[in-house]
Order: sequence, then structure tokens, then C-alpha cells
Amino acid sequence: MSAPSDYVQPTLMWSPKNLEDNQLIKFRDFVNKRYNLSLATYDQLWQWSSDQIENFWESVWIFTNIKASVPYTQVLEPGVRMDRIPKWFLDARLNYAENILAYKDDHVAIIGAGEGDTIEKITYAELHERVRVLAGALRAHGVRPGDRIAGYVPNSPQTVICMLAATSLGAIWSSASPDFGVTGILDRFSQIQPKIIFSINAVLYNGKTHDHLEKLKAVVDGLDSLEKVVVFPFVDQPFDLSGIPKSSSLAEFLSTSDNGPLVFEQLPFDHPLFILYSSGTTGKPKCIVHGAGGVLIQHKKEHIIHGSMGRNDIMLYYTTTGWMMWNWLVGGLLAGSTIVCYDGSPFKPSTDRLWRLSEQLGVTIFGTSAKYIQGLEEAGFKPREHFGLSTLRTIYTTGSPLKPESYDFIYRHIKEDVLVGSITGGTDIVSLFAGHNAAGPVYRGEIQCRCLGMAIEAWSESGKPVLDETGDLVCTKPFPVMPVGFWNDPNHEKYRGAYFDVFEGVWHHGDFVYINSKTGGVIMLGRSDGTLKPAGVRFGSAELYNIVESFPQVSDSLVVGQKYQDDERVIMFLKMAEGHAFNSEIVNAIKAKIRAQLSPRHVPAIVLETQDIPYTLTGKKVEVAVKRIINGATIVPSSTLSNPDSLKLYYNIPELQQ
Repeated sequence: MSAPSDYVQPTLMWSPKNLEDNQLIKFRDFVNKRYNLSLATYDQLWQWSSDQIENFWESVWIFTNIKASVPYTQVLEPGVRMDRIPKWFLDARLNYAENILAYKDDHVAIIGAGEGDTIEKITYAELHERVRVLAGALRAHGVRPGDRIAGYVPNSPQTVICMLAATSLGAIWSSASPDFGVTGILDRFSQIQPKIIFSINAVLYNGKTHDHLEKLKAVVDGLDSLEKVVVFPFVDQPFDLSGIPKSSSLAEFLSTSDNGPLVFEQLPFDHPLFILYSSGTTGKPKCIVHGAGGVLIQHKKEHIIHGSMGRNDIMLYYTTTGWMMWNWLVGGLLAGSTIVCYDGSPFKPSTDRLWRLSEQLGVTIFGTSAKYIQGLEEAGFKPREHFGLSTLRTIYTTGSPLKPESYDFIYRHIKEDVLVGSITGGTDIVSLFAGHNAAGPVYRGEIQCRCLGMAIEAWSESGKPVLDETGDLVCTKPFPVMPVGFWNDPNHEKYRGAYFDVFEGVWHHGDFVYINSKTGGVIMLGRSDGTLKPAGVRFGSAELYNIVESFPQVSDSLVVGQKYQDDERVIMFLKMAEGHAFNSEIVNAIKAKIRAQLSPRHVPAIVLETQDIPYTLTGKKVEVAVKRIINGATIVPSSTLSNPDSLKLYYNIPELQQ
């Protein structure tokens, strides 16, 4: 189906200046010289990177200076189908942590901050030393390549140190944030059987201190595999570990270090680095295993080439350790930059917390969720009225599509001269399919570009690529950061079922998108399994959200499809803003605007009020579970939901009974 007319030629919001030091331009020049080409535009560079994937990824390896003790003999395993997980950079030996710790100087590597006034700064030299001592303690405890090390931890400098110490030894790191409940943690960690778990004494959130040891004890009691529990003091208060078996404080654990040099275990390119977890809304999460080399080269490409990050950059990305954006934030160290690890509410002690911190630290790159930007709008807080933000050059958003109105808000009320990088990818690839381009323009409502080396297309239901039409996001060629597998899936059956069942041999990501042939931009229209198809016309829920949520009377909305008389009808739920009543007047106004701006086919058949809308912990609306409920299913909410009780609101709705 073709998209609304304003997709065809969206409004230009920003254009880059001073490109002489831009790393993407330098990379393009490097490729042109290396292969005797004359690529002039981003689209030409992207097309070459998709056509010549081996030459492209080898160029990234060389340009970003990946450190390996043994060179690769071949870039890509020949003749292996994409769904059989071909190997990359054969015979190379490297270590992810060694590449992160490439610098060993007095430049600040990590800044730790939270709701309080305390700021912690760690230089690259100090980071190297602290990783060395902790790696020695892990080694003395018998940690070896392939062991799982878990973190039930906040976004803090110490968490980064724990991860780097583990991965320097070839252990596999897996983390979740302290806001996860015991069931959510056990659903994840019981599958991977960690040898050691790092955790904390307490957290500070929303101005209150919350003890963490009771939850930690319940988790430890549920994990038979644990040999050691290491607790570090995240909140400055005494704590007693006597009730937690196999536990010690971080200081006690460090005292057992063998105090040897920091030795980086040299491992194959596809050696497991991270285990992340799918955000499925029912059942136990899938354990997605990511290889060290794939994460390394992809994050170097995205930060150094796409984002033009360098040593002078300071990146603050508001995230938790249970979201892939934490892994992506840490990847900023690959550029020799400074990263800010913030843990706490983004609105405490006041709404301006993250912006005041950004001004104080001289942040150049600010990252958050699209929902946070919407939260600023709803709160009526306009950072530009309070802060100059003179150093800020880039704002990233992800988690859900950034609405066109949010682009307006950023440029009017945060900063005029800033790259707005709406980025999209996911836990499945711990990186991006489409995202930012520091050398390209920003158009209202669009993700700037398809990322280099990612051969993504929009496909119709018949499996044909389309431009300027809506379709399913697919990737037609292999890429190094494809997962190396799922945990406990020896024959890769679950893996292939997750990504390769819809279109044979082609990665199907599960997103519904529109690719603009004129701008090269991408518009995310929702999840493929949540798309709507009344009378055979298929469209994404985001098209409706962009219209509905322009009404100030509505604070949130949810749109799903319900089977009806051999067809599907569109059901819309509205959560009303405080002080506004749900009535026929607002329903008719919304329907009229949808009809005028989209089409009569887009108009919901039924509009109902709801008191709450389900979200995942990472801020994504939960459409599929609600769709299943209103179509007669009974589901058990997974631990990925931030408000699981909200699903109860969608059972047995009289207006939807058939």
C-alpha cells in the first residue's frame, strides 16, 4: 500500500555543516581510493556497501583500526546461506575488551551520575587498572572462556568494569537492571546458568532509597549454578550480606585477585560476548547470543563512521542495563570518547535533570527514548528556555518511532542546530538497521538512512522489494552482527524460526516500514505482527498514533486488529489526558482527521476508552498481546512488561463481543 502524501516529500529540518572532519566523508574517500571508485553520495556508498559486503566490512575493519593478534584469512565463509549463519573474518583472534581499552591515558572514559549531586569520573588509565584487578579476581576464582557472568546491576561505571573484566577473560556477560523483579531475573538467568553474579546493596530512584538485597537473595536462592555473589555499594550505606550464601563485598572479592597483568584472551571472531533477551510479551524470553567480533565491528561502524564520534565527544544515553542501548552506549568507548552512565529517574530531582547534567558535563551526544521526548512535551518543559546546550550536536532516540511532532518539539524547544538521529534495530542485532548519518540531512518524521552494510529493503507480502510503499523490513544479505545463536538451541531451529520463516533464506525483522526513494529515509510503521488489514488494505499502527496523539485531550492510544466476519476491523483505545472526558465529540474529531489525512480505510471501526496501556520495560507499546486477548486468547504476561496488570483491562469487553 502506498503511504500518505506527506511521506513523499517531508520537510527538511537540518543539514550538516563543516564536513571536512566528518568520519563518514573520510570513510567514503578511503573506499574510493582503495577500490578506485567515485562514490559521491550516501546512497551510492550504501548501495556499494550492500552489493560488495566483503569489501565493505574489510574496509570498516581497516578504517576503524580493529586490533587482532591473528589476522583473518577470509572475510566471509563462502557458499553458506544466510539462514545457516555464515562465519565472518575466519581465523582471526581478538578480544572485545582489548579494543574497548585501546587507550590507556588520562582522558576521561566514564562519568557516573544519578539523581544526587555526586559525579564520578574515571580515566582510561584508571579504567584499565580497575579492570586488571577485577579480572585477576575472576581468574583466581576459575573463570574461563565461555563461563557466564551475570549482572543484576544499574547503569554505573562499576558495571562497565565488571563487564570488561569478564569479557577480557572470554567469559560471556549478561545483565539486567535492578527494576526487574525476581521472576523476571530468574526467567532470564536460570536459562544461562551463570557462574558468578554481580549486584548492588540498594538503588536510588525517584528520590527514595530502595534496598536490593532481599530481591537479590531470592534470585540467588533460585540459581543453582552460582559459585559466587559479589555485591558492590551503589548507595553509600552499610549493608549486611550474612543472609546471602556465597556472597562477598566487591572489596573482599578484589582482595583475592592474583594481581597479574591484564591479559586479553585471544578468541575467534564469533566467540560469544553478550547474552541479551527478547522482549516477547508472553512466555520466557529467548536468550540471544552475540559474538564479540560482530558487536565490535558493528559498533565501531555506527559510532565512528555513522556518528563521526571521536575523543572529544561525551555521550549520555539514558538507558538501563536491561536494554540493548546499554551495550550500545558502552560501545562509545571504542571511539575513545567519554560515556556518561546515568542511573535514576530522568525527572528527579526535577524535570530538567538530564539537561542540567548535559550542560554541566558538556555533553555532545544525548540519547533517550522517543517516549521521554513525548514526556517532556506533555510536561511542558522546554530545555532551550533554561540551557544553552552549546556543546550538543546530536540527539538520538529509539525504543519506538519518533513522531513527526516530536521532531518539531526538538528543533523548536531543545536546539535548532542539532542532528536528530532516530535509530532502529533491536536486541536481535544489538545494533541498528537504519539510523543516523552525521554527513546527511534530517527530514521530519524520517530515520535518516539505511545503515551501511545492512542490505535492508521493504518487501510486499509476495516477497517483492518496494520503494515508496509500505512493506516488511527484511535484510537480504548476511552481516557480522547477526546473532551467533540462541542459548540452548543447538540445531538453530528456534533461531531460524525467529528470523527466516516468513521469507525463505532472508532475514525478516518483524517491522513494517516505508522507504523513501527521494530522501533515502526510513519510516517505521509498527511491528509486522501488529499491522492492520481491514478489507485487505495493510498499514501500520504508527500512522494512526501520529494523528491521534496530536490531540491534547488524549494522553496515549493503542490500535489493534480484531477478526470480524471473515475480515479484520480496527479497534482503537484512548487513554484520556487528565481533566478531559471521553465522549462522541472527541471520537468523531479523531475519525474525521484520520479520514482526511490518511484514508477512509484507516478509520477505526470502534473507539473505546481505556484506563491504561501496556508497555514493555523499554517503552514499547504492547500491541500483539492485546490483539490476541481481544481475539479470544488468554495469555500469561511476561516479565518484560512494565505494567502487566493493564492487560486485564482488555478481556471481555462488551463492545467487542461477537
